[in-house]
Amino acid sequence: MSEYDREALIGLIQENALEFGDFTLASGKKAKFYLDCRKVTLDSRGANLIAAGMLELMASDMPDAVGGMAIGADPITGAIITLSGQRSRHVRGFIVRKEAKDHGKGRDVEGPVKPGDRVVIVEDVITTGGSALKAVDRAREFGLKVTGALAIIDRLAGGEAAFASRGVPLKTLFTIRDFGIED
Repeated sequence: MSEYDREALIGLIQENALEFGDFTLASGKKAKFYLDCRKVTLDSRGANLIAAGMLELMASDMPDAVGGMAIGADPITGAIITLSGQRSRHVRGFIVRKEAKDHGKGRDVEGPVKPGDRVVIVEDVITTGGSALKAVDRAREFGLKVTGALAIIDRLAGGEAAFASRGVPLKTLFTIRDFGIED
């Protein structure tokens, strides 16, 4: 059973995901550092550590399901549902499509969820919250009850306030300050 080791996860992120330079983020903001968390979420050790940390954050109020915007949230969702199953705690996963399919059922939300389910939106990095907030909107439109959002890292650039304004509490494993960065 993988337990959450905060220091090991910080080390993996520093070694594999954190880069310094001049970057333009998805939000359009300019930044002196970039966090490519896919290099950690798609690594077996990183996936297990992230899932263990997020399960710890949800321990007192487990949702019916976790999910978020494809593609960034997908490995996080997969890791959480796998580890929770190994711990005999049933949690389902779902995917929010960036665009609805034009065939089949044409749904924005895919997976074994139904209207009324209590869900948590997961994300890798929160800047302004734009992508994850779109997932919140689409999940709500589908009929899911969004009880919170979880992310690996908060860049401390307004995301938490944006979630709060929508009535969605945001919890994160880290902020950029945990890596000695002030933006």
